[in-house]
Amino acid sequence: MDKARIEKLHELEEKLDYRFTDINLLNLAFFHSSYGNENKAYKNISNERLEFLGDSVLDLVVSDFLYNSKSSLKEGAMTKIRSQMVCEKSFSNMAKYLELGKYLMMGHGEFISGGSEKPSVLADTFEAVFGAIYLDSGYESAFKIVENKFKSLFIAEIETKSSFIDYKTMLQENNQKKSRDKLKYKIVKEEGPDHDKKFYVDVYEGNLVIGSGFGSSKKHAEQDAARNALIKLRVIDE
Repeated sequence: MDKARIEKLHELEEKLDYRFTDINLLNLAFFHSSYGNENKAYKNISNERLEFLGDSVLDLVVSDFLYNSKSSLKEGAMTKIRSQMVCEKSFSNMAKYLELGKYLMMGHGEFISGGSEKPSVLADTFEAVFGAIYLDSGYESAFKIVENKFKSLFIAEIETKSSFIDYKTMLQENNQKKSRDKLKYKIVKEEGPDHDKKFYVDVYEGNLVIGSGFGSSKKHAEQDAARNALIKLRVIDE
């Protein structure tokens, strides 16, 4: 590997905030199969095996986030959300964030057809990079990189995709049937920097707190508070 290529990969390491013990693993993550088809010296070299491994690593990372971020979710809901997150669209967006396309090694024909910007290619490359990280230093490193670089995105995705029910509307309807006291939501605490803030909300029925919740936005926190109120009132069982 020449000096220019190594310096280019070091640029990506800076983005990941991770330094490879074996830089060749990272380099391999960018070898598209079309490159070997046009360069005999690299005929049997591609990132496909790393892609296979990275897919499983990221599947576990997302499962980890789901399990620890949303304790109220049942297995079926977690499975559905995971399938929506461990997918081409999600991974290609993350690959674009890291500008992985510019590090790809691919055949001329594939390149001029826009291969370095194809969502499928970018998603595969993202998986390959995490396969490389896993081989270089294990699962914890892969998890920490996702946590440091994509935590806000993952949590937002989890909250968006887990909001299958409008709990606020459900609580409002229950309140109108059974109480004369109006509902109101109050933010009781905010934590974290602006790019990763967490809101804590109480929902009142009159002067009585009937539920508390939190989330990465006021909207999500209010939904969580309403859901917990419905559980407390035994309107729903989750």
